[in-house]
Amino acid sequence: MNVPPPVPPSPSPTATRIPNYLVWAILITIASIFFCCVIGTIPGIVAIVFAAQVNSKLGMGDEAGAWIASRRAKLWCWITTGLTILGLCWTIWFISAGGMAQYQQMLQELENAQRVQQ
Repeated sequence: MNVPPPVPPSPSPTATRIPNYLVWAILITIASIFFCCVIGTIPGIVAIVFAAQVNSKLGMGDEAGAWIASRRAKLWCWITTGLTILGLCWTIWFISAGGMAQYQQMLQELENAQRVQQ
């Protein structure tokens, strides 16, 4: 007796429209590394994790969980984007203020001030 194999359930039409934000999460995490915003890298990794969960939850048939993971991925992408923009602004300010030479000069002045006080 031949029994046909079970047919996997076809995804619902709404399931294919759940955005996973994986590309955004990866790109903004890479950008946060390039713009010297290590603090932005941590939430970027969180965004990547949630974005990756969207497709796996859809594959298991958990559409509600996929929507939750999608919203969380989007939130963490926005947080990472904001921190990356702040990091970029800080980098631009740091370079325009004299960069490392200005920073070393400021440290030297602080050391000299401490020597005078002693």
